Amino acid sequence: MKLHDLHPAEGAHRGRKRMGHGPAAGQGKTAGRGTKGQKSRSGKGIPAYFEGGPLPLVRKLPFVRGYSFFNPYKVGFEPVNVDELVERFEPGAEVSPATLFASGLIGAAEQLVAILGRGELDRPLHLKVHRVSKSAREKIEAAGGSVELLPWTRGGFRTR
Repeated sequence: MKLHDLHPAEGAHRGRKRMGHGPAAGQGKTAGRGTKGQKSRSGKGIPAYFEGGPLPLVRKLPFVRGYSFFNPYKVGFEPVNVDELVERFEPGAEVSPATLFASGLIGAAEQLVAILGRGELDRPLHLKVHRVSKSAREKIEAAGGSVELLPWTRGGFRTR
C-alpha cells in the first residue's frame, strides 16, 4: 500500500452542497440566504465589526476612560529615595540594581533605577544606578560616597 492508495471509507465523506443551482438541486432560488436584505445580495458583505448603526466598539474605545492614549515608547524608572538607602545599607556598601533588588527596594534586578533626594544620608555609599537627581547626588557626595551612572537604552538606541 502506498500513500496514493489511501482513501476514506465508503460514505464517510459527503460532497459539498452546490448552492443556487436551480430548483432541481434543492438549494436553488434564494440559495440559503433568506429573502431580501443586505446579506441576501451579491457583492461585498458587511464588515465583522459592523453593529447596525451605533458607533462600533472599535471606534468607541479611544473615548473610553483609560484607553485614550498609551505611549509604547515610555521608559519607566523605579524611584528609590536617599532615606530608603540609609535603612537598608551599611556604610561603604556598593548600591546597584542587583543589591537594591536583593534588599527588596525594587521589583526586579533588570529595572532602571532613579535615585531621588528625599531624606538625609549619614554614611558613604557607592551607587551604580541609571539616574540620580541633582539633590540626591549632592547628598551622596557630601556624605563621602560616589555615583556612577549605568548606560541604558530605549528602543535599541542609546539615550545618554
